[in-house]
Amino acid sequence: MKKTNKASDKKIALIAGALDLPFFTRDALRRAGWDVYVVGLKPFYDPRLDPDIAVRPAGGWPAVRQFRRRGIKKLTFVGALGHPNLGDMRPDLWSIGLLVSILRHQKGYDSMAVALNKALEKRGFEIVAAQDVAPELTFQKPGVQTRTKPSARDERDIKRAIDVSHTIGVADIGASVVVDRQVIAVEAAEGTAKMLERVVEMRKGHKRPSGVFAKMTKPGQDLRIDIPAIGVDTVNAVAAAKLRGIVVNTKTCFVVDKDAVIRRANELKIFIVAVNE
Repeated sequence: MKKTNKASDKKIALIAGALDLPFFTRDALRRAGWDVYVVGLKPFYDPRLDPDIAVRPAGGWPAVRQFRRRGIKKLTFVGALGHPNLGDMRPDLWSIGLLVSILRHQKGYDSMAVALNKALEKRGFEIVAAQDVAPELTFQKPGVQTRTKPSARDERDIKRAIDVSHTIGVADIGASVVVDRQVIAVEAAEGTAKMLERVVEMRKGHKRPSGVFAKMTKPGQDLRIDIPAIGVDTVNAVAAAKLRGIVVNTKTCFVVDKDAVIRRANELKIFIVAVNE
């Protein structure tokens, strides 16, 4: 029988992009007993994260060398990534080989994530979904998570939003939608935050809150790299857009600073519903 190295099994590298999620993920992993080696992706990561090493997206070899020296085989990716300055990329030979493997197999954004995972796995790494090893980062049980509850009309909007999210997800268009009886916004390449900004501008004259914002997992989405997330900023934007509530998936949508998110939603009388869809 093959023996497993228990110490090595609890080692993990956290590949960190922008915003606050890497902080919460790092701390949650450590609370769960993981030995976390933090890699900051330039220029996106927050310097306050104080990573063990910082590398360019196309310059991964220094980090890989450290993984091998330290016996790290598990990797997890969290945090937002923008568009790097191509002049600053300067890829190393290891990363060039990785990029060639990715580009050879990628067709859309989701398949690019799948191709990245496969390319890394071929190089001896296991890509781990952060929400699987640190489940406290998500809503684990379905249902209303806030004091404010959805009304019967809200329930109809919720159902419509889930259905539309699945439709655009299958087409690999986006993961977010806003519904107020009818579909009033769908996420495209601009991302969720920009979509909500459009809705805020569109509904400036809207007086009474109505409608819902849904941030859902795409069918077949590889959740080891591209994970939906909401935070306090999401709650604030939903309130500014005169919407009634938020719908997310259980177990597969990060809630960045869950206590603060629920507290802010309660203050603004926004409901949050987690669903097994």
